[in-house]
Amino acid sequence: MKILKTHIRVILLTFCCVCSLSFYAQDEPRKKVGLVLSGGGAKGFAHIGTLKVIDSLGIKIDHIAGTSMGAIIGSLYASGYSGKQLDSLFRTIDFDVLINDKFPRNSKSLIERNNSERYAISLPFDGFKIKLPSGISRGQNVYGLLYKLLLASKDVKDFNKLPIPFFCVATNIETGAPVYFEQGNLAESVTASGAFPSLFQPVEIDGNIYIDGGVTNNYPIEELKERGIDIVIGVDVQDGLKDREQLTSAPEILLQINNYRTINDMRRKKKLTDIYIKPDITNFSVISFDEARDIVKVGVQAANKQLDALVALRATQSTSSNPISLKIPDSIKVGYVSVSGNDRYTRSYVLGKLKIRGSEKVSYDKLDKGIKSLVATNNFDAIRYDFISKENDSVDIKIRVKEAQTSTFLKLGLHYDELYRTAVLANLTKKRLFFKNDFASLDIILGDNIRYNFDYFIDKGFYLSVGLKSRFNQFDRSVNANLLFAPDNPILANINKVEVEQQDQTNQIYLQTLLAKEYEIKAGIEHKNLKITTENLSNGLNQEEAFTFDDSNYFSLFGNLKIDTYDNKHFPNNGFVFNGDAHWYIGANGLNSDFDGFSILKADMGYAFSLSDKLSFKIEASGGFQLGDRSTNFLDFAFGGYGENFINNINSFYGYDYLSIVGNSFVKGDFTIDYEIFEKNHILLAGNYANIGNNIFDDTTWISTPDYTGYALGYSLETFLGPIEAKYTFSPETKESHWFFNVGFWF
Repeated sequence: MKILKTHIRVILLTFCCVCSLSFYAQDEPRKKVGLVLSGGGAKGFAHIGTLKVIDSLGIKIDHIAGTSMGAIIGSLYASGYSGKQLDSLFRTIDFDVLINDKFPRNSKSLIERNNSERYAISLPFDGFKIKLPSGISRGQNVYGLLYKLLLASKDVKDFNKLPIPFFCVATNIETGAPVYFEQGNLAESVTASGAFPSLFQPVEIDGNIYIDGGVTNNYPIEELKERGIDIVIGVDVQDGLKDREQLTSAPEILLQINNYRTINDMRRKKKLTDIYIKPDITNFSVISFDEARDIVKVGVQAANKQLDALVALRATQSTSSNPISLKIPDSIKVGYVSVSGNDRYTRSYVLGKLKIRGSEKVSYDKLDKGIKSLVATNNFDAIRYDFISKENDSVDIKIRVKEAQTSTFLKLGLHYDELYRTAVLANLTKKRLFFKNDFASLDIILGDNIRYNFDYFIDKGFYLSVGLKSRFNQFDRSVNANLLFAPDNPILANINKVEVEQQDQTNQIYLQTLLAKEYEIKAGIEHKNLKITTENLSNGLNQEEAFTFDDSNYFSLFGNLKIDTYDNKHFPNNGFVFNGDAHWYIGANGLNSDFDGFSILKADMGYAFSLSDKLSFKIEASGGFQLGDRSTNFLDFAFGGYGENFINNINSFYGYDYLSIVGNSFVKGDFTIDYEIFEKNHILLAGNYANIGNNIFDDTTWISTPDYTGYALGYSLETFLGPIEAKYTFSPETKESHWFFNVGFWF
C-alpha cells in the first residue's frame, strides 16, 4: 500500500509540474543536469540505488563526475548501463577475489603452483632488506573487470563522447594535486581514481603515479559546474568522524584521517548541490562489500526522500532518458599483439603465458585467464591492455607491462608430519639470475630431518625450456624388510621390520614444454645417490657399526607427463590430474656392483567432482611396474601412512604404517568424500584398495580381489600455513589402526 501511494504521488506531482511548466517550457532552453558521486569504498553501492530511482523517473543526466567508487559506478552508468543492470552485475562479483588479486589455480603454470603451494609467507627481499608492498592488492583484477565491463566504450578516448559525458578524479601522489581525467583509457583512469591507499597499489599513467581521488577531492561539484551544468544531483556516501570503537581496520583509519578535511569541505559543497542525497551508511564500512544488497537499498531510500525535488526536475525535461542495456561480448577476434615495457622478459615469454599468438578468435574468458597467468608469475607490478579496433571487426591488443623491480624473495613455511616430523622451511628465490626469463630457488629445511631443494629454470614460453634440479632428502623409519633384502634372503626368516636411515640425493637436467598451463612434458637425465643404513638389526643381529644396505649412484633417463586441472590441490571440487613417469636406469656404481639395467613405469590419475557447494568426491587410480632386471629392489614401490611429496616410489596407504607394504608392481584405487561443514573446515571419509607385490602383472594377480584395504576418517582445516589435518585410519586385514597428523604445506 505504501509503495502504491508513493507511485500515485509521483504521477500526480509529475502531471502538475508538466502542466504548470508546459506553457513556457518550449521557449526556455533546458537546463543541464549533472550528477556527482562521491567516494566511499563499499558504501558507494548506495549510488546504484539512487541511479535506479533516477532511471525510474526518466531523468536525463547530461554530465557525470565521480571519485573512487563514485568514479567506478559513474563510468559504467555513463557508458550505458542502467541502475538496474548495475545492481544485477555487482551481485555476481566475488569482491574478496576482486580486491585481494586472488587468481584461480588454473591461472598459474605447474611450476608457479608448486611455489605458491609450499610457502606460508613470501616477502620481497632487496639489498638484504625485507620490503613491504605499497598495497595489499595490485588492483589488477579491478582493472580487468572494468575493462571487460567497459568494452563497449573501448574506442572512446575522449570521455565527453561517452553516452553521458564523464570525468573522474585521482591524486598525483608526488605533487599532492588532484587530476581530472577526461581522456585516455577509461578503465585505467577509473582504476587510478579508486586506488585507495594501503588497499591498492598506486597506478602509473603516462609516467605519473596516482592514488585515490578522494584524498584531494572526494566530491568534485565545482569542477562539474564549470562544465556548464545548471542543476546538480549529488550523492554523498562519506562518513562523519568515528570513535575508537568504530575504527577497526587500516582502511577505516586512513579514511578517518582524510575525513578531517573532506567533512569541512562538504559543509560548503553541500550548499552548492541542488538535490543533495545523503544515504544512511552509518552501519557500513568502506570494506562492507559482502553487504552490497543492503547498501543499494539504503541508496534507494535516500533518493526517495528527495522524490519531490527529483519529480520536479523531471518535469522540466521534455524527453525522458531511456538507459540502454549493454551486452558484454564473450569473444574477440585478435589481430596483432604488441608488448611494451618488457625489458627483462621477452615477447615470447609474455605471449607464452597469455597462450595467445595473434590472428585468432579467442573468448574473453581465455584472454582474461591469460592475463591472470601473466600476473600470477609475480614478475610484473602492473599489466595494462587496450584493444584497438580494426576494419575487419578484429582488434589489435596493446599490452603494457610494468616489470617488478624486486627480483629476490624470502619465503617461509612450517610443517609437521609423522614421517619427517618437525620442519622449518626457508626459501630464497632469485629471478633473472643469469637470463631474462630464468629463476633460481633454494629451499633449506631445518628440523628433525635436514633437507634441501634447489631449482633453476629458464622459461622459454612456447619453446623448449631448460631446467636443473637438485634435492637432498633423508628420514629414519622402521620399514618392511622386503624393501631391503631380496625375497629369498635367509635373514627374512628372522626379521620383519628394520630401523633404517635413508638418504637420497637426486640431480636432474631436463627439457620441458608446456602444451597449456595444465599440461607439462619433461624429459632429461638423472643422477641419484641412494644410501640406506641401520645401526641395529632386531632379533639379535646387532652391529657395532652402522650396517649399509646400499650406497650407490644410479644413472637414468626419464620422461614425465603431468596434467593438472584441479581447482584446489588439497580439497578439489572439480578437475582432473594425471602424472605419468618413466625411468630407465642405465648404470650404477657403488655397493650395487651387480647392477643390470631396468625400467620403472608408474602413473597416477584422479578425478574430482561436486554435487553441491559443500559436498565433493575424488576418485583416484594408480599403478606401476618394473621391467628388466629385478635384482635391485631399493627403488621398489613402498606404501603406508599419509603424506604428499614423497621421494622415489614411496606412496600413501590408509590403515598401514609408513613403508610397510612393498613390491615391484602395484595397482591401487582411492576414493574420498569431502564435506565442507563450514568455510575451510572439512570432514573427510576415504578408502583405498590395492594389490601390491612382486611381478603381479606376470599373471592375473593384479585383477584379483584386493589384498590390501584401508579406510580413513579425518578433519582438515585450511589455514595460511597450509592444511592442518588429523586422520584416523584402519585396516580390516590387520585389525590395526593408526593416527596421522599433518600441519602446514608439504615440502
